[in-house]
Amino acid sequence: MRIGLLIYGSLETISGGYLYDRQLADYLHRWGDQVTIVSLPWRSYFRHLGDNLSARFQGQLGRLEVDVLLQDELNHPSLFWLNQRLRSVVDYPIVSIVHHLRSSELHPAWQNRLYRWVERHYLKSVDGFVYNSQTTRQVVQSLVGTGQPGVVAVPGGDRLKPNLSEAQIVARAHRPGPLRVFFLGNLIPRKGLQTLLAALASLPGDLWNLTVTGSLEMDRKYTHMIRRQIAANGLAENVIFTGSLSEAELVQTLETQHLLAVPSSYEGYGIAYLEGMGFGLPAIATTAGAAREIITPGVNGYLIDPQDVRRLAEILKQLAEERDMLVELSREARCRFLAQPSWEQSAARIRAFLLELQ
Repeated sequence: MRIGLLIYGSLETISGGYLYDRQLADYLHRWGDQVTIVSLPWRSYFRHLGDNLSARFQGQLGRLEVDVLLQDELNHPSLFWLNQRLRSVVDYPIVSIVHHLRSSELHPAWQNRLYRWVERHYLKSVDGFVYNSQTTRQVVQSLVGTGQPGVVAVPGGDRLKPNLSEAQIVARAHRPGPLRVFFLGNLIPRKGLQTLLAALASLPGDLWNLTVTGSLEMDRKYTHMIRRQIAANGLAENVIFTGSLSEAELVQTLETQHLLAVPSSYEGYGIAYLEGMGFGLPAIATTAGAAREIITPGVNGYLIDPQDVRRLAEILKQLAEERDMLVELSREARCRFLAQPSWEQSAARIRAFLLELQ
């Protein structure tokens, strides 16, 4: 099978969506499929809209010798009108990989009206969907209906191959010292680090420490704001920034932590929660998005309302002080991880769906 994969920038970009695309491309390669990457440069949203007027870009896609063209939905501003014109010159089906919609994120109302209008037109221009969650499928179908075929293929959690035993997880929870809180995500407003820091600032400093792993360069203005928040609240001695880590370094870090807290304003799925659970880390997320497909509140983690600083602080304080509760949550987190389909199984679902479309 000959497959085109259209993305912005590099497939090696560090984010959950690019990890999903990369795992799929690797699987297709292993099955002998030919995967052609079509990359558009990163630009502003409004400059991406201009790609729809590019005869050169349309010609590039029109000349692709593929059996199916996969488009990461992140690229929707560059394609919402161009796809409609492309239909008259190509025979291959167009399938969108939808991680989450831009219009599901927290933006000013006028921006989300624009984003929703553009995304609706884009979603109507494709022949099928690959969804990363049931939540994402429901959101898309609320905009365009149920007429187009699609497949839900949830992310795997086995990329890091955790091998901690239950005994090691229990011993870690009972080891004396502060609660070790882990934040895994690039520093962008949507991930909610500012909310986590506000909650931690209300707790005694000897009760916790925080490790933040993720790129500091994706939104430098936000990173500066976070550093000012830390300084203003006197938290510098309790917070460590590691930047992005290699997989081996990430494994070593996850093995030492107690829980993962990423109180995002929206998640299309939340691979970080799942990967943390593989190391016995209960997850704290929010009710906005698909984290509820992974986290059962009070069993393997907690869901809070977005920006609910007080509730988040209550949970962190309780887990710092009640280590038996932390142990039970950790055990259940590991069980939830073990029940998750592997990347291999999810990619196989996608490949079978693509074969059916031809």
